[in-house]
Amino acid sequence: MIRILLFLAVVFALGLGFAWLADRPGEMVVTFSGYQYQVSLMVAAVAVVAVVAAVMIVWWLIKSLWNSPYTISRYFRVRRRDRGYQALSTGMIAAGAGDGALARKKTKEAAKLIRSDQEPLIQLLEAQASLLEGDHEGAREKFETMLDDPEMRLLGLRGLYLEAERLGDRNAARHYAGRAAAMAPQLAWAAESTLEDLTGRGDWDSALKLVEAQKSTRQIERDAANRRRAVLLTAKAQALIDSDPNAAKTAALEANRLRPDFAPAAVVAAKLLFRQNDVRKGAKILEAAWKAEPHPEIAELYTHARPADAVLDRLNRAKKLQEMKKNHAESSLTVARAALDAQDYKTARQEAEAAIRMDRREGAYLLLADIEEAETGDQGKVRQLLSKAVRAPRDPAWVADGLVSERWAPVSPITGRLDAFEWRAPMERLGQLIDSNEDAADATVPTIAAPIKPAKENVIELNPAASTERPTTATASESGEDQVTPVTATTFAAVPPDAEAVEPAEELARLPDDPGVDPDDEDQKSPRKFRLF
Repeated sequence: MIRILLFLAVVFALGLGFAWLADRPGEMVVTFSGYQYQVSLMVAAVAVVAVVAAVMIVWWLIKSLWNSPYTISRYFRVRRRDRGYQALSTGMIAAGAGDGALARKKTKEAAKLIRSDQEPLIQLLEAQASLLEGDHEGAREKFETMLDDPEMRLLGLRGLYLEAERLGDRNAARHYAGRAAAMAPQLAWAAESTLEDLTGRGDWDSALKLVEAQKSTRQIERDAANRRRAVLLTAKAQALIDSDPNAAKTAALEANRLRPDFAPAAVVAAKLLFRQNDVRKGAKILEAAWKAEPHPEIAELYTHARPADAVLDRLNRAKKLQEMKKNHAESSLTVARAALDAQDYKTARQEAEAAIRMDRREGAYLLLADIEEAETGDQGKVRQLLSKAVRAPRDPAWVADGLVSERWAPVSPITGRLDAFEWRAPMERLGQLIDSNEDAADATVPTIAAPIKPAKENVIELNPAASTERPTTATASESGEDQVTPVTATTFAAVPPDAEAVEPAEELARLPDDPGVDPDDEDQKSPRKFRLF
């Protein structure tokens, strides 16, 4: 656009110049070799312009002829390069699609047309083709070659990192990730692997700096960064709780400020405050965390905030927690435990049963069994409650990568992943407690409906003369004795054609952990009679 404007400006200027000369007539006289040439001023100006244009055209022709060999060679070189880039593009597409043969073919073609030092992507295509062909050793050699090129160094580190992860060599993988993170902190894969390495070694300060760098480069969202910082600060506080209580308290309070609903941070912060006799502030932290999500560790620390408190004082504190979070199973269990310690068995039983109604779990039945044993000592009821506890869903626990732990940990011992533990019910037990309404006074035994049978089936008569056997069978049934009539072809023939088949009832298999007693004695076995219909 600018060139067009400049061209128009030049043309406009020339037009103005010629118009100016046309308005001012004059003559120009040139004497050369005894001859005198006289022309008008307008003709002279046109001649000058024509001579300048002719000189420029001649100069362009001479320059074009002089540079023609270079121009021709450059044309073929560009054409060759375009073919090479076309082969490289096709090879990259084939590598992405998983076509190893085509990728290798296009790699060789691109290497012939383009030098690898001019186009680093050829090295990447060679490495990808080696991986598709299963030549991992060759691929690693290609990635190691990339380390010598500053432009390809990060790509080589990424390839070596993935190969180390494939072989299960976590030390080598973290080494390559650390080098990449030092060169480019914005790389998410390098930062995550380095973070796992730092947390695995317990270097919480370096891990916090890395998380802050991730937040500044916007690799992770603000909420995720605050969550990670809270986890790392909690881990740091747990590590310094005995050696440096002041630093541990500072870290724990910062973690609680970032995530007030994070139970481990609240517990550590409150524990450190209680050690420094700041019961009021520690209790407020626990109360805020309890309102967000009730947790048994919070309840245990809150009720035992003052070691010298009496059991009734601990019961009152448990009731205070219950007022903050009503109609919650954890609140009822907290009051039930405190009431059991205070020997208030009535309150303990009421709260434990209320917890069972809200959330049937193993711990609630075990607590009710403890209450029953402490109050009545009835071992039969205790065993019944224990059997229910065995079949009930498990209590929530800290679970990470299939591992169930009683205590929270910042990283998973299985994979080393940060913030892997979750407070939830483990999933090992598939069965659930079947409520048979045993606690109800007027409980009725549920009936199991018989399966629907086909409408009618054709009966094949084995002996048409079997009608004479029917009185004998009836006489035996009327005698009232526990006799079993043998099943013969004659008996089957006595069945009416329109009779429906009745299958014998199957015994319900008892669970392996059922504490019931097998009825082995003859007097406990109910008599059975064979029935046809």
